[in-house]
Amino acid sequence: MDAPIGIFDSGVGGLTVAREVFKLLPHEDVVYFGDVGRTPYGPRSKEIIIQFTVQDIAFLMEQKVKYIVCACNTASSVALDQIAGNYTIEMVGVIHPGADAAVAKTKTGRIGVIGTNATIASNAYARVIHEKHPDIKVFSLACPLFVPLAEEGYLKKATYLIAQDYLQTMHDVEIDTLILGCTHYPMLKDVIADVMGDKVTLIDSGEETARVLYRRLTETSLLHSRASQNPRMEGEKKFYVSDVPDKFTQVASRFLGWNIDKVTRIDIAQY
Repeated sequence: MDAPIGIFDSGVGGLTVAREVFKLLPHEDVVYFGDVGRTPYGPRSKEIIIQFTVQDIAFLMEQKVKYIVCACNTASSVALDQIAGNYTIEMVGVIHPGADAAVAKTKTGRIGVIGTNATIASNAYARVIHEKHPDIKVFSLACPLFVPLAEEGYLKKATYLIAQDYLQTMHDVEIDTLILGCTHYPMLKDVIADVMGDKVTLIDSGEETARVLYRRLTETSLLHSRASQNPRMEGEKKFYVSDVPDKFTQVASRFLGWNIDKVTRIDIAQY
């Protein structure tokens, strides 16, 4: 099916998920929406997060997408499971793929989760893990300073010191697997890996979500015809935001590793 994939996030963090989708499915057309005008979703009420998520999906549906990726940890944990059944189009969030990958990797049954205050407060990763594996120990930790550091690309000594301070807790509880439970955190993956050491496996929820997407598109025969006819031909990428395209473009180039030529601002409230 030659329709595009739709990806949405509350801001720019979801671009790390989009980046993995671009790598794994280069032949696919992609529509990305970043709701930068209303970010962050985390401090909002459950009802408002659901409302925003429904609007984001409505915009992507208008673009006639074939599959939707919720690249927002907050929306994935608070809204997606509740509303996905209202649509005929299939969707995937970042919580389940990350949780499943961590369970598959852990050898000691001691998994750490780091994320924003909102994601950690939701207990979403632990809940998903414990639904299937109640004996696994899950240790959750908010690391809010990681988000601005990632957006600024600040990989200097201060970032290492902050990471060491945050992650000492995870060393103390002797985890062997750590879920990066915020889509900004892959930008700091090298720092986090260095602090945690080679005995701890890092789980990038964006990578795992892209793998789930690839598998589902293959299983349901939804891969773009380029996949078989001309797999070297790259798909079209379109980017939309709800506010300030210039700021988005600056951060996006850092997250993706290449410059975005065009970003379109839309009025998400009309959806």
